[in-house]
Amino acid sequence: FSFYAIFFVSESTTLEDLEKSNAPLLDYLANAGCLRPMRSIRDRDLLVQDIVIFQVIHRVQGPFQRYSVFCEGLKTLGVLDQIRRHPDSFRPLFCYEPNTLTANQVDDLFSIRLSPEGSNKRAAEEMVVTFWRDYLQDAEEGPSKLEKILAFTTGASVVPPIGFSPTPSVQFIHKGDDGFSTSMFPLANTCVNCINLPLHVSYQLFKEKFDFALGNTYGFGRA
Repeated sequence: FSFYAIFFVSESTTLEDLEKSNAPLLDYLANAGCLRPMRSIRDRDLLVQDIVIFQVIHRVQGPFQRYSVFCEGLKTLGVLDQIRRHPDSFRPLFCYEPNTLTANQVDDLFSIRLSPEGSNKRAAEEMVVTFWRDYLQDAEEGPSKLEKILAFTTGASVVPPIGFSPTPSVQFIHKGDDGFSTSMFPLANTCVNCINLPLHVSYQLFKEKFDFALGNTYGFGRA
């Protein structure tokens, strides 16, 4: 619902204009209990009054009633009184505030999907996992770089209050994988929160290619 709709209704000067401005609101008016036949331009002011009363008063009555019930529940064992006395102590329980990311937090967010133990692929992947964790540690020292890594993989620069779904994951780009065989840069699919890491043999090369990917990728989807 847009308040411009009320404006268009209130500015109607003929019955025809009133009916035209009223037409897009029929479902809203029916749900709000404001639906009335427009027989003359004088019905305009009554309609505007009904809409305003619903928006300002009736629409918020439900939330206020639920809030009152919520407060009554908090009075049990004096919880509400303690919240009022120590609001700063209780704020983290009721208000989500994103924290500055650390390398360990970002590492814990990702599940690492390794090849079967003992395979040639597994050995190469385990080396790159150390590069990945070293890169996160280095990124912790730079301004907002961890947030860029998270955004590169998931599209979000902060961890949502309810976490990510699906869980962010790390996979690896092996030679011969469909579409990935020639990539020297990390690839991300933000739709499934997955980052694919190339199998470089030195940390310096890994870091160089990752820095380039972060600095030259914009938008949402597949990076």
